[in-house]
Amino acid sequence: MPHDGRTRAGVSQPGASGAGTADTEAVPAAHDAAARDGALAFSGATEAAVYVPWGGNDELRLLERGGSTPSSYDLPERLPISGRSPAANAYRTGRPLWLGPAALASHTEQEPPPRGDASLGALPLRAEGRRLGCLVVVGALADGFEAEQRRFLERYADSVADLMRTRAGQPAPSSLLLPALRNLHVGSFVLVPETGLIEADETLLKLVGIAPDDFDGKADTLLAHALPEDMHALMSILEPSTQAFGPRELEFRVRGPTGEMRWLSLSCRVVASTDDRPEQVLGVVTATAALRRKADDVARIQRLTAALDDAATVRDVGQVLVTALREPLGADRVALAELRDDRLTVTVLDPPQPAAWPESWRSEGPDAPVEVLPTLQLALQDGRMDLWPAGTALEPGLAGIGTGGLAVLPLPAKDQVTGLCLVGWEQPHEFAPEERSLLTATAALVGQALKRAHAHDAEQELATMLQRSLLPRRLPELPGGTAVARYLPARRGLEVGGDWYDVIALSEERVALVIGDVQGHSAGAATIMGQMRTAVRAYAVEGHPPDVVVSHANRLLVGMETDLFATCCYAELDLEEGNTLIVRAGHLSPLVRHPDGSAEEVLVEGGPPLGILADAEFPMTAIALAPGTVLALVTDGLVEAADLPMDEGMRRTRAALAAADPADPGRMADQLLGDGGRREDDVALLLLRYDGMKTRPIRAGWVVWRLPDAVMHARRFTARTLRRWKVEEARDPVLLVVSELVTNALMHTQGPVRLDLMLRGERVRVCVSDTSPRAPAKPVIVDWESTGGRGLLLVEAMSDAFGTVPVAGGKQVWSEIGVRRREPVPADRAPGPEGEELS
Repeated sequence: MPHDGRTRAGVSQPGASGAGTADTEAVPAAHDAAARDGALAFSGATEAAVYVPWGGNDELRLLERGGSTPSSYDLPERLPISGRSPAANAYRTGRPLWLGPAALASHTEQEPPPRGDASLGALPLRAEGRRLGCLVVVGALADGFEAEQRRFLERYADSVADLMRTRAGQPAPSSLLLPALRNLHVGSFVLVPETGLIEADETLLKLVGIAPDDFDGKADTLLAHALPEDMHALMSILEPSTQAFGPRELEFRVRGPTGEMRWLSLSCRVVASTDDRPEQVLGVVTATAALRRKADDVARIQRLTAALDDAATVRDVGQVLVTALREPLGADRVALAELRDDRLTVTVLDPPQPAAWPESWRSEGPDAPVEVLPTLQLALQDGRMDLWPAGTALEPGLAGIGTGGLAVLPLPAKDQVTGLCLVGWEQPHEFAPEERSLLTATAALVGQALKRAHAHDAEQELATMLQRSLLPRRLPELPGGTAVARYLPARRGLEVGGDWYDVIALSEERVALVIGDVQGHSAGAATIMGQMRTAVRAYAVEGHPPDVVVSHANRLLVGMETDLFATCCYAELDLEEGNTLIVRAGHLSPLVRHPDGSAEEVLVEGGPPLGILADAEFPMTAIALAPGTVLALVTDGLVEAADLPMDEGMRRTRAALAAADPADPGRMADQLLGDGGRREDDVALLLLRYDGMKTRPIRAGWVVWRLPDAVMHARRFTARTLRRWKVEEARDPVLLVVSELVTNALMHTQGPVRLDLMLRGERVRVCVSDTSPRAPAKPVIVDWESTGGRGLLLVEAMSDAFGTVPVAGGKQVWSEIGVRRREPVPADRAPGPEGEELS
């Protein structure tokens, strides 16, 4: 953008000689200057200047000047306040002055008078009854500034004056034109209808919800963020006809990046070419509050109703209320307080800074019953709005909220009052009739919305409690790996879904990972999810292989005769060797991150979803994991959305998995979830980093034959094994436990019996398996006349730990006994296979 010497580059210092010295520290950034020039171009102005009184209020000095194109009208450095210049006239009278080319010639002290189509506007800058200066705008307009352009420039002047008021007393003036424009939150654009290309500043892109780096300069990209219902009106701007050369105003809605709806106001005008064809469309876009004072009553209520319809929680309602009242009414404070047990609990304070509110309102509201606040108590009892003008003596609990005026709005909902809204002003405020109507209508709508929000919050709390009760509270600690899980509910409707996960410790060296998703988002889906998780855990703990576990769960869901189905991925991992068996029932395949940092999707042969076919088959797929490998099980909510195909989502998840650091699985899971924005579906994520067993156990097994001397052979096998393991110190207690457990299995069960010994660290584990599902029962009373029952008591007394676990086809009774080893035993010194032991 071209600049006119030093004064056009920044801020001129009043009183300096010549054109003034530029304040190099206040040189505007290029994009801010372009935004200012775009907004001025829409308003018809090519230059803008700020004059301030100087030298005992005898003259006006040029403080700042900026624009895109030098005009034929000279903006001098000094103007006498008593002179005929438009700036001096507006400063003296306090009224804006709008001059076309003809009128400008008679109101100027410039010699010779300006030529061409120069039009001028001089707007006084006033704040709190004080005259601060004058804003002068110049444009090449043959017919002068139009009404729409004047309204925008008057708003601009008010913003400049407000900025000057807040900066009063500073040692040196700073830039005003650019900050004042930023305070208006005005975005500007220049559209070329013939090509569909548009130049939009950063403010406009921010209002629409587009990152500047993502904008390709096409009008269609901006239109894609608008609601379909408003597309027709916007197309009339994109493709203006020859009859639409006049100024245009419209309001439209856009959908933000997180899904929220936002109202925007657009004002534009068409610049015609020499052949009367639309060459450019110049316009500005501003954010529109839920209500505005200049809008008609019907539009106000419609806007507020639409905004409250999107407000789900109590805090959302409070934010809509603040947007609806504070800016449109020029209020300084807005508070929303709920009535709970005759006490007021503050939900929203705006401004949120504690220093802006009395001490008792800075946390959760006045810590006292409503009875000690008679003003509020009266409003709650009558259910009618109370308006207190400036100077009204109120109780100390309300002091400082609205010294210039206070509106107390009860929020009715059917036959009760749910809370109060307080609107306060610092400066004396007169309540106009239209404001009274606005406040009354707002209170009624907000009261109903607040009651709905209470019901929504209660549902969300119930849903959260239900979800937490159905998912594992904590995951087990694994000797050869680390498991972490994450669950995020959907951000729409009832935040309870059908995703679930579980980590099941089957034994010290085996663990099962399961993740699933029940169709739908409802309490019914959550109930089925809880039943499926419980069933899968029960079948897994019984010792069934993965395909049998999933098959049993499928038959159970089919038998429930529900309309819902479920998907599931089940993986059983051997923590010693890393061997993994995976079964997939209509679910996404797992992902694997290898120790070298590469990630891939595991190709797992799958079966149909659970609950479809009772006789469905679920084949197993075997993979081997090396220490340092991360296994990831996910649900479709993480990798699929309305604007994200599943293949692309899986690719992104693989890339994120490869880039994450496996040293911290918890942080790794958080990185895979991303920013957790607006989610269409709930998300479950289960990660397991396989580290391998630090201590490899030594094992030996023996098949017990049903012979009269079977117990003797079992004792001999155990004694030989303990000698080879060099743990003979534990010989006596271990042999006693083996004798009792093998004897019980032979006497009380049918079928094969197996004895397994395992040495891990300083513990010997004795396991006896049989085909009976019934756990051995210890006697309640043992006396001198009892003929049995002492064996289990002896086993329990000799063991450091003792118990029973179900296994496939029966049970396993186990006992652990602590030992002190003399020296490490190599793995190759373990007893040979069962066949060798029998010889």
